[in-house]
Amino acid sequence: MSERRFGRVNWLGLYTLARREVMRFVVVWTQTLLAPLVTAALFLLIFNLAIGPSRGEIMGRPFVHFIAPGILMMTVIQNAFANVSSSIVISKVQGNIVDTLMPPLSAFELILGYMAGGVARGVIVAVAIGLGVLVFLGVEIAHPLWALVFVLLGSAFMSAVGMIAGVFANKFDQMAAITNFIVTPLAFLSGTFYSVEAMPELMQKITHFNPIFYLIDGVRYGVLGVSDSNPVLGLIVCATATFVIAGTAWAMFRTGYRLKA
Repeated sequence: MSERRFGRVNWLGLYTLARREVMRFVVVWTQTLLAPLVTAALFLLIFNLAIGPSRGEIMGRPFVHFIAPGILMMTVIQNAFANVSSSIVISKVQGNIVDTLMPPLSAFELILGYMAGGVARGVIVAVAIGLGVLVFLGVEIAHPLWALVFVLLGSAFMSAVGMIAGVFANKFDQMAAITNFIVTPLAFLSGTFYSVEAMPELMQKITHFNPIFYLIDGVRYGVLGVSDSNPVLGLIVCATATFVIAGTAWAMFRTGYRLKA
């Protein structure tokens, strides 16, 4: 395969696509950044008022401290998914997806450009919630590097999932169905508000096949220093899942599956 005239990597094109994806959520920051922070704060407030005083400790930590990392990661994965999936679906509905497919960008460059927006949005939301947890709850981050790694992996993984969902969905109601019946249940049933040890044995085994469980558990280890599973195992599972899902998205973009008329 001959080298393209602008090099093996179209850095300018990649930067332009990544910048577009970042600016998509920055220009409407009250909806894409502020709203998730308010939602996360409401989750913490309501659960603390309704359950916190009587719930007792979980893994040796107060209930509100225990759920804070779960809410953080749940918010991250929802926003990373929404950023990429909405971008692709809007382009398909408006009929301008061709403007993204026609420039001299390889499938790999398209994947990286879209993921850049999802990861950026996820990390910004994570940092903002993390600062809130630190300031208002007084929770010190036990292992900052571990927390950052899982936030990055979670954002990348759900960005890739968002690409696949965006490719499959042709209408907004189809995307809403994927979000409501797949993404949200997986996030809620992955140990966000509880330890999986409280679940029946069968449900525990099923949960351990869910990569989102390891993302939430990994961030909890990074923030609190406690977890349901080995964080190294979680890192391997999440990295592998991200590679597989991103590879699937790459194949779709490379062949134009459900993208080219």
